[in-house]
Amino acid sequence: MTRASQGTDARGTLPKGSMGRLVVLSIDAMGGDLGPAAVVAGLSICAASMPDANFILHGDEAELTKLLARYPALQAKVIIQHAARVVTMDDKPSQVMRHGQGTSMWGCIDSVRAGEATVAVSCGNTGALMAIAMIRLRRLPGVNRPAIACLWPSRNPGGYNLMLDAGADIKADAADLAQYAMMGASYARNGMGLSRPRVGLLNVGTEEHKGSAELKAASDLIAEASERGDYDYIGYVEGVDLPSNRVDIIVTDGFTGNVALKTGEGTARLIADFLREAFNATILSKFAALLAMNALKRLRTRMDPRRSNGGVFLGLNGIVVKSHGSSDATGVAAAVDMAYKLARSGFRERLAARVASAVVTGQGASEGAHLPAQDAGMGQPE
Repeated sequence: MTRASQGTDARGTLPKGSMGRLVVLSIDAMGGDLGPAAVVAGLSICAASMPDANFILHGDEAELTKLLARYPALQAKVIIQHAARVVTMDDKPSQVMRHGQGTSMWGCIDSVRAGEATVAVSCGNTGALMAIAMIRLRRLPGVNRPAIACLWPSRNPGGYNLMLDAGADIKADAADLAQYAMMGASYARNGMGLSRPRVGLLNVGTEEHKGSAELKAASDLIAEASERGDYDYIGYVEGVDLPSNRVDIIVTDGFTGNVALKTGEGTARLIADFLREAFNATILSKFAALLAMNALKRLRTRMDPRRSNGGVFLGLNGIVVKSHGSSDATGVAAAVDMAYKLARSGFRERLAARVASAVVTGQGASEGAHLPAQDAGMGQPE
């Protein structure tokens, strides 16, 4: 295991993988509720399936060295960049912007800025992470408001829909929502393998006369750009459509998206608790649970929020994946897997070209004119 102090250039210090171009992921080890043990355990889960990936781990060097000693196979793929301080969940983004240097989160983002890593992954404070990413990576030219895109379990063949914004900014005007549709379509092609994704705009009903004037203006802009943006606009969708097979990308503002996301996660846990109570109620129900064990395991896997963990910050000069603060090893592994797939796809470059094309045309133009082999799919997320 090679170590580097905070701020040291880590390029060239890690051994190359067996699949050609090395993918380096920058990981904030300290920001999650469960501490660095969950992060390191998560890396050990997914590292075996990523032979061409290595990791820069930001955090307390002494603690991380002890944790890595438990996973000899992982040690050769990791370097540590020491960070003496941690951004807590209670820290205000404005304070972190002014005084965040020297924290594991700041170092994690700076590794992407310096070109040491392709993607940053953190379980830490969402507002602080977005603030650091904004000031260190900056927005892509032409992007007004970055968005957080999250996966939503659905009836689609790939198992997920994409929703954005999930909480990067509570505000979004018509132009912002149209830009979310464009960025979401690019993500769906790169990260979900969808050649022509279907986009829907979240509203209180599917009828054309429903919704605010802002939503109607956004609907017109999204529809206008659909051919050039290489996506199908299906119009308004409702909350009931979030897990449906009607749509691939759900566009909404950050306030609504975050409420929907947390409601969905809470409902999934409530159903799991109800099922557990029902099957533990009597001797007969426990026997029925044994008979249905395989089916219940499949259901638990499909409903497990940890397996769709990881929101991607779209619209920045770099890829940032936000894992849930309460993520355990399984959740961390899911977020790292998402980051790895996006890094392998060249997503940042493709999204930058798409945004630049939209700025030139004044609308959501297709990236096809710039990328003949555009958006080669990475396959469905696991």
